[in-house]
Amino acid sequence: MKLLIPAELILRLQPELRRGGRKEIGGVLVGEHVERSIFRIVDLSVQHTGGTAVHFVRDEKQSKVFLEKFFERVGNDYQRFNYIGEWHSHPSFEPFPSGEDHATMRQIVSDPTVGVNFAILIIATLAPRSMLKLSATAYRASGDPIEIDVQIEGELPKKRGLIQWVTDLFRS
Repeated sequence: MKLLIPAELILRLQPELRRGGRKEIGGVLVGEHVERSIFRIVDLSVQHTGGTAVHFVRDEKQSKVFLEKFFERVGNDYQRFNYIGEWHSHPSFEPFPSGEDHATMRQIVSDPTVGVNFAILIIATLAPRSMLKLSATAYRASGDPIEIDVQIEGELPKKRGLIQWVTDLFRS
């Protein structure tokens, strides 16, 4: 399975993680089925409440409103666009699922009222210099979780050092 993440979403996520500080933040992921086992994240919700330094609980009402607006925006085309998972931060730990994260995701994919064949969990953290580090894991009702290949679509801006900034200033 491959997960495509547009650079714009990465750029949107970084300041949200800074704003979250030492508390975990998170939300839901919605995506597009691109090809057989390739999915693109189209949007994500951001929830700053419900987190502590080591735990995050998604707000069901906020998530439901986000999902309803998303489905309306994409014309309720559930074959192409749908809920594909969850994300949250680990501001004090490496960006890998904890035992509790695994249990929560298994519960989601096993719940018939959710009605999904799989769900993806992204764990994100800001490394030094505000570089985003993340992991993506896929869960199914049966079988072990699998790490997903993540590819960023588009260009992320290059960080400009002081020398480059001064050089650019004198060129203009």
